[in-house]
Amino acid sequence: MLAAYGATVALANRCALPRLASGPEVDEPVTVVVPARDEAARIAAIVSDLRAQRGVARLRVVIFDDDSSDGTADLAAAAAGADDRVTIVRSTEPPPAGWTGKAAACAAAVARAGAVTDTGAVVFVDADVRLAPDAIAASVTLLRSRDAALVSPFPYQLTGSVLERLVQPLLFWSWFALLPVAVAHRTYRPSMAVACGQFLVFDARAYAAIGGHSAVAASPTEDLDLARALRRAGLPTTVAAAGPLASCRMYDGPGPLVGGYTRWLWSAFGSPAGAAAVVALYLLAYLVPPVAAVTGRGRIRRWGVAGTGAGVLSRLLARGTERGGRRHPDAPGRAGEDVIDALAHPVSVLSFGALTVSSLRARRRGRTRWKARILP
Repeated sequence: MLAAYGATVALANRCALPRLASGPEVDEPVTVVVPARDEAARIAAIVSDLRAQRGVARLRVVIFDDDSSDGTADLAAAAAGADDRVTIVRSTEPPPAGWTGKAAACAAAVARAGAVTDTGAVVFVDADVRLAPDAIAASVTLLRSRDAALVSPFPYQLTGSVLERLVQPLLFWSWFALLPVAVAHRTYRPSMAVACGQFLVFDARAYAAIGGHSAVAASPTEDLDLARALRRAGLPTTVAAAGPLASCRMYDGPGPLVGGYTRWLWSAFGSPAGAAAVVALYLLAYLVPPVAAVTGRGRIRRWGVAGTGAGVLSRLLARGTERGGRRHPDAPGRAGEDVIDALAHPVSVLSFGALTVSSLRARRRGRTRWKARILP
C-alpha cells in the first residue's frame, strides 16, 4: 500500500535525518542575509535573534529592505542598535525583468556584502524565522561535517488557524514520507533534492560557482532550484531537522496562506503534469483508505483501517522529527494536538489538492503575485 510505504519511509527517516545540534565555535566568515519586504511585524525579532547568536566569531548580517512601505528598514536599524556586525540596506529599485523580488534581493545583498569572495558560509534566513542562539553555529558546523555545498535546516512550522494546522505540517511531511534521505543524501540526482528557503546555508564558493541566485532568477521555488543546480554541478546538498533551534510561522492566517501557496505551489513538482500526478497519488494513498474504512466491509474495511493508520503514523513521525523530538518552546496548543491534526490528515490532503489546483489556475491566467508584485 502507498500509505504503508509512506509510514516505512518516515520511520527510516526518523533515524537517518540529520539534526542541528550545538557544537564548537565556528571560526570562519559567516554572512547572514535577511531579505525583507514589508516585514515590520517580524523584522525586529529576527535581528535580535541574529545579534544573540553565539559561537560565530566572524559573523556579519545584512538586512536587505526590498522597497518596503511599512518602515521595515527603520525598525531593523532600531533593533540593530550600535552593533557593527549588522548592516541595513534599503533598496527602492524594482526587481530586474525576469527576476522574482526575493531572488533579486538575495543577489543584491550578497553582492553588497562581498560574501561570494569569502571562503566561509553564506546563510539566507527569512524574516519570519526565529532562531535559538546556537542555530547559525550549528548549521555551519553541519555544513562542514557533511562536506556539503548546501545544508537546508528545516525550521519547525508553527501554526495558528485551523487551515494552517491542516496545511503547514505537510511542508515537512510531503518529502519526509516519500523520500528516503539515506539514499537522497548519497546521490546527485536533482529530483531527490530537498530544501526549505526559510533557512539555507551555503558554502560560499559553491554558491558562487553556480551563479548564486542569478541561476534561479525567475523561480518561485528558488530554494529547490538552487539545490538542484548544485546537484547538477556535482555538489552535494543536505536537508536537516532544525527544531527546536529554528521555527517559522510562514503564514499568519488563512488569507496569507492561500495567497502564498497559490504563488508557488504550481512549480513545486516540475510541471503541471507532475503536480497532477502528486495530488492524485496523495488522494489515492490518504483519502481512499479512510473512505474504505468507513464505507467498506470485510477485507476492504480492514485494508482501509490499515491504510488510515499508516497515514496517521507517518504524520506523527514527521511532526515529531520536525520538532526535534520534544515539544517546541514556541509551539502553542494543547497536549494531543499532533494526534488530532494527524487524524485530520485526509482533510489536509484535500486542502493541499485544492491549493494546488488554485495555483495552477492562477499561473495559467497570469495572476500569480506576491506582495503587490506580479511574478515572472
